[in-house]
Amino acid sequence: MKRLRRPDPHPVTKQASVALTLAFATALAGCASLQPGQSRALATAAPPRPVETLPSDALSAELSDYYTRIQTERLANRLMRTDSGAQEVPNSATRLAETYSEIALREEHARGPLGFAGAADSVLRRWQQPVTYAMEFGPTTGRARRLQDHAEVARLANRLAQASGHPISLAPLGTTQGNFHVLVLSESERRAAGPRLRDLVPGIDEGAVSLITNMPRETFCLVMAFSRDGGAVYSEAVAIVRAEHPDLTRLACYHEELTQGLGLASDSNRARPSIFNDDQEFALLTDQDLMMLRLHYDPRLRPGMTAAQARPIIFTIASELAAGET
Repeated sequence: MKRLRRPDPHPVTKQASVALTLAFATALAGCASLQPGQSRALATAAPPRPVETLPSDALSAELSDYYTRIQTERLANRLMRTDSGAQEVPNSATRLAETYSEIALREEHARGPLGFAGAADSVLRRWQQPVTYAMEFGPTTGRARRLQDHAEVARLANRLAQASGHPISLAPLGTTQGNFHVLVLSESERRAAGPRLRDLVPGIDEGAVSLITNMPRETFCLVMAFSRDGGAVYSEAVAIVRAEHPDLTRLACYHEELTQGLGLASDSNRARPSIFNDDQEFALLTDQDLMMLRLHYDPRLRPGMTAAQARPIIFTIASELAAGET
């Protein structure tokens, strides 16, 4: 989950300006010889298609400026890197195994008796069925932005499928048939998203709905994964990405939340180089992140394993990955 931490000299943000789609029609006029006495008809170009008119969200303008400002500050401080981090830290088996355990076997937001609490130990959780991302946009997001984001998530889904070995795909734009729903919403759209969330995840806990609809601006995006039987196998997930984010911050949200929803559910200040670190040094998935995803979906690990049960297997797999074995 992307958050802004206080005090934080380098807050994280992304801003998305509303994109307008302009379509231009080009007419090709054919030439024909005129017979004597014929008049030449003036060729008229087809009128241009009208500019897309989008509804506005009065609550979005200030947020857009806010997230743009934070992203600018972070980039100025050489944060939100987009490289793979391959040259940063030697990826030893021990380091990979320990980082993975903190990311995959800890829950960032555990459910307690009074609602959602802080991080807690967890069992290994992941998907068994194929994952299909389905993107939905609020009406304030124009077609050009929808096409751009859908293409970015399609590339991301391919990378995640290759890294994990698990079937992961993206539903065509405009369809909502999937089990991992990605909602890109403006402030007003998100506040009113309760009914849609209940449609997407029947029986969703009202605490989860409230966490989304009352999301503070310090939370840039989030993901929730659900299991129907309360077990360790995910059946549905919902990711929320703010429409107000600028391009890089929005892309970072896609990278982190769509990967965390696969089972790498937490963040750790010791994870480096990694997107799963609230210091926001990296904006996009690193090589280590993809290794952790591969480790997570290794068939030698099983959903429901505790850290104690999984630890010997984790170190075996991490040793193979660190040595470059498949």
